[in-house]
Amino acid sequence: MTATRTLPSSVQSPPGQSWSALAVLMTGTFMFVLDFFIVNVALPSIQQSLRAGEGAIEWIVAGYAISTAVLLVTGGRLGDQFGRRRVFAVGLAVFVLTSAACALAPDPAVLVAARILQGVGAALMAPNILSILGVVYSGPARVRAISVYGMVMGLAAVSGQLIGGVLIRTDLGGLGWRAIFWINVPFGVAALLASPRLVPESRAAQGSRFDLAGVALITACLVAVVLPLVDGRQEGWPAWSWIALGSSVPLALAFGAHQRRKAARGGVPLLSPRVFASWPLRAGLITQTAFWCQQAASYLVIGLYLQQGRGLSPLAAGAVFAFLAAGYLLTSFPAPALTVRFGRSVIAAGAVLGAAGDGALYLAAGHGGTLSAVSSVSSVSSVAWLFPGLVLLGAGQGLCITPLTTTVLSHAEPASAGSVSGALSTAQQVGNSIGVAVTGVLFFGAVSLGYGLAFQRSVLQMGVLLLAVAALTRLMPRRERPA
Repeated sequence: MTATRTLPSSVQSPPGQSWSALAVLMTGTFMFVLDFFIVNVALPSIQQSLRAGEGAIEWIVAGYAISTAVLLVTGGRLGDQFGRRRVFAVGLAVFVLTSAACALAPDPAVLVAARILQGVGAALMAPNILSILGVVYSGPARVRAISVYGMVMGLAAVSGQLIGGVLIRTDLGGLGWRAIFWINVPFGVAALLASPRLVPESRAAQGSRFDLAGVALITACLVAVVLPLVDGRQEGWPAWSWIALGSSVPLALAFGAHQRRKAARGGVPLLSPRVFASWPLRAGLITQTAFWCQQAASYLVIGLYLQQGRGLSPLAAGAVFAFLAAGYLLTSFPAPALTVRFGRSVIAAGAVLGAAGDGALYLAAGHGGTLSAVSSVSSVSSVAWLFPGLVLLGAGQGLCITPLTTTVLSHAEPASAGSVSGALSTAQQVGNSIGVAVTGVLFFGAVSLGYGLAFQRSVLQMGVLLLAVAALTRLMPRRERPA
């Protein structure tokens, strides 16, 4: 085995290698974000093909988010100890293999299990991508690299539905919805082969033992929240669901106490209390979590409403999402420069703009009528009244995603890059999983009264949440800290 060179945080990769490394890392980023969102447009097809119930449909989305969320910080710690490029490559390999398992799934149970394992691969990749960016790049190059990361992440989110719709519509080789998972294999293999040559290796100066107790406590806490929200409604809210929800609070408190105790004894906790001791980081993580609580959930309910409530085909539904993507592209490219000039006000403006988009969708759904889920397939033009709201929502998201990431990371010291990037990614995925679970309760609970009403209640809730995000930005620092 060859010795691994450790790059100090102040050293960049060799000339000509930096931006090639970024291309490999952004391939991994695009894939793991895309797979959270691309399934939304395929859910009705999956439900029909595999005869999946509503609980299984929610777990196809939430299971991926939960397993990613609970292992992100562990993935960062593994990278610090064994090499960030190495763990990134392992995560990418796991992601490719489980993508193939998703594509081959014969029933909902296997698909959910494969999605959970796919989240494990994403958890190994995501924090190490951010850590490598923080180590390989410095100064203005780091700002550019993180800005590219934020834009790629957002583009993958907003384009997932369109890509999924095209793949399902073309029905390559008769694969149908399974193509959305097969597409990961060739791109993942290509990135995996390029990684050893183009991505420099780095690791922490000192190794540390894993905080297994911390992993167990945070995993139990998240499952105690999400499991009853997803399955409790299906079973009529039995006693176990309320017990589980109630237990999440003491589990969270126990996790926090354990992290402080471990740090006080000289150990390395899963989430260093020093990360949360910094007010800019703490405020940014709270805002990040709140924002992502509505992000994934909004795409889920829009996709279900368009296909099951309005009768659109997967391709037509994906084409409707193109209006949201257009709004995102319009604002995401100037967002980094605007953030340097105006600071947190850009995030607040984006959240208010997104809330206005949700308000427009609420009003549009109120007069647009609702088709039966079994009615003939509608065209994109039949839901044209949704377009203004989708453009506004996408534009608001474009002003939030990259600025949130860069603002939080700009206040992290290079030595704590792994912990902060892990905490940032964890906040995103915790928000995703909780948001899908809570909004799923609201949406599926109202479906019996009509998809239009279920959609209205959901977007109203998410609009209120975005206004809360705008208010939370007042807690964040006014400007990014200079690199």
